Amino acid sequence: MTFTDYLIDISLIALVLVQVRGRRITTRGLLLPVGIVTYVAFTYLKGIPTAGNDLVLVLGCAAVGALLGGLAGRFTTVRPDAQGIPVAKAGLAAAGLWILGTGGRLAFQVYATHGGGGGVARFSTIHSITSVAAWTDALILMALCEAVMRTGILGWRAYAVRRDTPGAAAEAPTALPPVPTRRQPVLSGWGSIMEGSERSF
Repeated sequence: MTFTDYLIDISLIALVLVQVRGRRITTRGLLLPVGIVTYVAFTYLKGIPTAGNDLVLVLGCAAVGALLGGLAGRFTTVRPDAQGIPVAKAGLAAAGLWILGTGGRLAFQVYATHGGGGGVARFSTIHSITSVAAWTDALILMALCEAVMRTGILGWRAYAVRRDTPGAAAEAPTALPPVPTRRQPVLSGWGSIMEGSERSF
């Protein structure tokens, strides 16, 4: 693993940890994890291997990533703040699921490149995984599916909050005081004059 690999994995973990205390949902914040993983995919993903059980490994990891990302998005609370802007607050379950996926990939990469390569090779031989590229592609697609699924759920829930907040405000409009017209004092003045004239007669 290179320093860039470590930096990317740690950045993905940090993205959800900052939401534990609550963070406004912005377009940049939503797309940042997807952008990071997409950069990795363009850099390292060259093709999807199909020999042996390579495709099973790739699709299985992608499905696990989508499940973890979906659950992380589901267990993240999205509510409007005082200005009506959606705020995401990741609970312990959401943070744990996201770290399970991202941290698990990081732990596997560290294990495979620091003494665990032989064990991974034996597992691959037993289960008909034919190449190292299958593991690389599987982990990349797992991360991509996890990020996309979580982003999609949070984006939809943020849209729902923005859509519903103006409607709630419209139900209770602020009452404005009546604007006086120029006729009111004139009429009241004529009324006083007429009352005085009646008394004089």
